[in-house]
Amino acid sequence: MGDQKNMFLAIALALLVLTIYQFMVVEPAAQQRRAQQQIEQQLAQQSAANNQTAKKLATQIAQQAMASAPKVMVDNATVDGSISTYGSRFNDLSLRKYREELDPNSPEVRLLDPALVKGGEFAMFGWRAADEGANNTLPGLETGWTIIEGDMLSIGSPVTLRYESPEGLVFTRLIELDDQYMFTITDTVENTGNLSRSIRPFGQVRKYGDPTRLPKDATPMDKRKLRGSFVSHQGVIGAIDGKGVKYNYKKIRKGGGVDAGTGGWIGFTSKYWLTAIIAPSDEVLESKSRMFRSSSGEDVFEASLLGSAREIAPGTKTIVQMRLFAGAKEVDILQTYQDKLGIVRFDEAIDWGMFWFLTRPYFKILDWLYGIVGNFGLAIMAFTVMIKAVFFPLANKSYESMARMKALQPKMEELKGQFKDDPQRMQQETMALYKREKVNPFGGCLPILIQIPIFFALYKTLYISLEMRHSPFFGWIKDLSEPDPTAIGNLFGLIPWDPASVPFLGAVLAVGIWPLLMGLTMGAQQLLNPPAPDPIQRKIFAFMPVVFTILMAPFAAGLVIYWSWNNFLSLIQQYIITKKNGVETPLDKWLGGKKAE
Repeated sequence: MGDQKNMFLAIALALLVLTIYQFMVVEPAAQQRRAQQQIEQQLAQQSAANNQTAKKLATQIAQQAMASAPKVMVDNATVDGSISTYGSRFNDLSLRKYREELDPNSPEVRLLDPALVKGGEFAMFGWRAADEGANNTLPGLETGWTIIEGDMLSIGSPVTLRYESPEGLVFTRLIELDDQYMFTITDTVENTGNLSRSIRPFGQVRKYGDPTRLPKDATPMDKRKLRGSFVSHQGVIGAIDGKGVKYNYKKIRKGGGVDAGTGGWIGFTSKYWLTAIIAPSDEVLESKSRMFRSSSGEDVFEASLLGSAREIAPGTKTIVQMRLFAGAKEVDILQTYQDKLGIVRFDEAIDWGMFWFLTRPYFKILDWLYGIVGNFGLAIMAFTVMIKAVFFPLANKSYESMARMKALQPKMEELKGQFKDDPQRMQQETMALYKREKVNPFGGCLPILIQIPIFFALYKTLYISLEMRHSPFFGWIKDLSEPDPTAIGNLFGLIPWDPASVPFLGAVLAVGIWPLLMGLTMGAQQLLNPPAPDPIQRKIFAFMPVVFTILMAPFAAGLVIYWSWNNFLSLIQQYIITKKNGVETPLDKWLGGKKAE
């Protein structure tokens, strides 16, 4: 009994000690830890806020420095803008011949923009120490240059800038501009100091933000403009040591790339515009494509060229010449620069695609036709007729095969009813029927397969053609490079409302007149084709014109007109061939025709 009493007493004392320990030691320690964590969290938040404030302040200071720095005005028949002496940046350039919108009074296309936000883009040239450990006071991003000659850069009127480093290196920069889009930058570096220096020239293009990524507040127009961008390369483009360099924005995000060789060029390309740094053909180069975050948190994409080291002894000098192309990707201009200046593969800034051996001559023919008819839409239609003429015999064979297959449908149905429980026998009898009637079931497929790359190449040519931009057709088509502006949802323009803004159904409601014509011609063609043997396949094929109508509606009107016109010509040809083979078609009833005998 006494032992039990002692045991309960011991337990009570232990509980008392634990309780006292909990309130006197554990709980205060926990409170202290929570308080410390709160303090650390507040400090972290404050630090992040301070860092963000510092970043914003740094950006503002940079923008203010650029805004207040003296500028060299740029002016010729194709470009206008300015060059900032802050970093000697080419950061303000518009294209005189091109407007942002169809309205001729809308702003000029702005290629280079000093704003360090999404869409901003600039190019610059500078020098780096070959010895990374050396004190680097060489001209770079934030160097203040002095204008020593000229204040307006134009044809035959160059401008000269100057910068002197504390070590006695004197940089004299001569900037020239031709009658198109090419700037020539000649740097003369003279060592007036007492020590030898080893330095490397560089040039770079920086782009703020990824144009292939839509913002959260993207408008229907933004989404429409981005559609189809997969057809044409956007991102870094160039050629180093004669080898093509190409990185899209997704690849740059994953690490970009480094390329090396002798001579070359690199820059950023979009569908119609190009900004590229060009090095001498004998310069040993290192090219780098990368992405980093700016002080304001913006994604910055960079394409750069770094030249070989120059050892400059006291009293000596070195001269380096680089170029900057900033303008429209006009075929003739790019090829002229490629030939006259020896810029290897420069016309490949235009994304000719994998069928380049077709797209290049296609463009030449389209451009020639445009010069004759004076309307790019008519040139598309004329060229489509030429293509159809070339493949006329091959298409005839295809349509004859399909017509004969369609004529065999009644006999095919008899075989299905006779051997519906014996698939193997059904297949044997079908092949025997083909043999007796001398019909090749694949005869209609081969010619079509041969023509696929031909027509895809034409589609590619139309998509990348700068000449189609802001080019009118007839009627309501004022810009062949934009989608058909009419839509089912607003009664083809009678109601002032954008149907594309409707979730889910917007794609259907936004279908215009030309996409509808394309779908109707495609559906009419299917009525002339032999039906698929499988019922499910027949339903899928029957629904395809509807699908293609919706898919093609957001594409450029020029592409839809080409597709519709091509379908219409094919429809006429196939109908005539089908009737010649004595086959009745559903179109006969629609056209009020008689049964074929």
